[in-house]
Amino acid sequence: MHVKTIPTEHEEQKTLIEWAELQRKANPELKMLYAIPNGGHRNKIVATKLKAEGVKSGVPDMCLPVPRGGYHGLYIELKRLRGGRVSAEQKIWIDCLEKQGYQAIVCNGWFEARTAILDYLEGAQDERLDTNTYRHTERKRPQGSSQYSGR
Repeated sequence: MHVKTIPTEHEEQKTLIEWAELQRKANPELKMLYAIPNGGHRNKIVATKLKAEGVKSGVPDMCLPVPRGGYHGLYIELKRLRGGRVSAEQKIWIDCLEKQGYQAIVCNGWFEARTAILDYLEGAQDERLDTNTYRHTERKRPQGSSQYSGR
C-alpha cells in the first residue's frame, strides 16, 4: 500500500520559491518575494539573539513588497496542505497588516500561494473565508499537472 505523504511547510515554501524563480521572466516583481524566517525550532541562545534583533512571533512567512490594487504589498502565511493551523499571534499580525493597507492571507500549500500571488499581481480580488484562508475557484490545479507548469 502506497501512503501519500503531505509536504511539510518547509517543503511547500521551498517549492513556492523555486516556482517564483522560474517565473521571474514573466513576472519580474517575483524577484522581490522573500521569506521571513520566524518559524522553526531554535536553541535558546539563538532564539534570544533573534528576539533582541527584532524577530517577532506570528509574522507571516512570505512578503511580496509590490503595491497592487490599493494594497502596499502582499503577506502570506503558508501552511501545509493538511495539519497546519493559524496561531493566535499569526491572526493578530494578519489583522494588523490588513489595517495598515497590506493584503495578508493564509494559503494551504505552495500552489494555493502561487495562485494568490498571480491574482494579486493581476489586481484580482481575493476570496477569503472567515479564517483568512485564501480560496480561489477559477484556477484549480489540473489533475496530473507538474508542480512547475506555467500559469
